[in-house]
Amino acid sequence: MLVNETLALHETMETHEILNFKTVCLLRSKLMQGICFDNELKALMEKDVQQSINDINELVNFYKESQLLQ
Repeated sequence: MLVNETLALHETMETHEILNFKTVCLLRSKLMQGICFDNELKALMEKDVQQSINDINELVNFYKESQLLQ
């Protein structure tokens, strides 16, 4: 059990960096689906899009919860 469950400054910055990276990955996969002609590759990119959405939501919720504890 952690005594202090808030994010430190460097952890906050790293969380923002991860969120930015996951957002760019999401956008890139979504855009690439529009120019891709291979259905298997499109399906793989759609799985990546869905996973990225889940990851982003999880990170945002984690960030919000840690900020509420301050």
